Amino acid sequence: MTGKFARFCILLTIFLSSYILFRSPFEGYITYLVMVMFFPIYVVRYGIPRLPVLLFTPILISGLIYIQVGDNETGLFIKIFIGFFSSVLFYRYVLQAFEYDVDTLFEMYLKGSVVVSMIGLFQMLSFFVGFGPGFDYSWILNKWGTSPGGLGIRLNSIFSEPAYFAGVVGPAFFVSIYNLFFRKNFFIKNWQCIVIITAYMLTFSTLGIISIFVSAFLLLLNFGFVKYAVIVVPLGFFGYQYAYNNIEDFRERVDGTTKVFSSDEMPDINEVHGSSFVLYNNYVIATENFSRNTLFGTGLGSHPVAFDRYSLTNAPGMIQINFNKADANSMLLRLLSETGLYGVSVMIWLVLSNLVPKNRSQNETNWLMSNAILVVILVYLMRQGHYFINGFPFFLWMYYYIRKKNVAMANAETEEEAQAIDKGSSPNEQLAPIPQAS
Repeated sequence: MTGKFARFCILLTIFLSSYILFRSPFEGYITYLVMVMFFPIYVVRYGIPRLPVLLFTPILISGLIYIQVGDNETGLFIKIFIGFFSSVLFYRYVLQAFEYDVDTLFEMYLKGSVVVSMIGLFQMLSFFVGFGPGFDYSWILNKWGTSPGGLGIRLNSIFSEPAYFAGVVGPAFFVSIYNLFFRKNFFIKNWQCIVIITAYMLTFSTLGIISIFVSAFLLLLNFGFVKYAVIVVPLGFFGYQYAYNNIEDFRERVDGTTKVFSSDEMPDINEVHGSSFVLYNNYVIATENFSRNTLFGTGLGSHPVAFDRYSLTNAPGMIQINFNKADANSMLLRLLSETGLYGVSVMIWLVLSNLVPKNRSQNETNWLMSNAILVVILVYLMRQGHYFINGFPFFLWMYYYIRKKNVAMANAETEEEAQAIDKGSSPNEQLAPIPQAS
């Protein structure tokens, strides 16, 4: 299950979320169709992997309990639990089908990023010449819309909005910056790096700007603050100043976020950017729900219930703003609200214990892939609350198995064995995480 068709389907689950097959009783994405196609084959061939089951069992038990006590609703819990668990299970199978060959999968993802970036550049060119079908893809993608701003419109390619492009393509942007800045040629060619970076900048996305700063921080972390801070810090400062002074939406979000989080009084919706209020409101809701249900939150899918209870918009005279009611506008806030200390601890463990820094990497690609994927994980934790859209669990599993590969190479008894692991030709058991449960 690693042929061209399988690879194409896997890439669809990562890059195509702007087309839905049906809207009721829930939105059906292409990802679900791919899962239905591949799950029977994967289950028969590989059985049920134990690690996902172990991680989700406490979430299942606590979620059922919170339904009984009225802190969650059956429909909300079932929808999110099945979607999240099946997505985690599916991408775990993908890694196993490719024999944990993270290099091949990462290169496959980068090629997909090049394609969507090229489509994005075509979109912008079409807008400038007035070719409607070339820049407005709503005629073929039913969950897609143009985003005004930037140079007239903001680049979003086949994604429903620029922020999704910025999030998913974030790792590719990191690799592109590294390749060009350090004159390398890992995974993709220089012209492809330029395509990705150009498209990325044309999103004029706040999430994209956050990704740029995260990328700069990770490069400093790996190469030394003292050595490169004299270059990166001034570039970061002037980049921030340029974005703040020239991108109105970014400036309004920064000002609004600073104002709502620094004030002790109820924010006036009319005086701050809408997204800033939405983030602050979900912060208030999540922290309040966490303080009352610290250990396990109130169950997957329960944030809308907490929203109805603790939202600042419940105050008399407040405008009813329900944006991001379902996903909390931040995965960290949503985990805090729905899974409590358990879910947040698992995510922190995943991030901290599986990072491959440059000084501990057995080769240059291991740390590069690890840090690149960390970009999308961090920005999703900050400003994207959907657990499994655009293949987020794929990035989590890749992050996990890159470290396992690095450890296997470090523990290899001979140089030949380490090289075999690096090339993906080592026995499967070297990277297998936990024995399979039949």
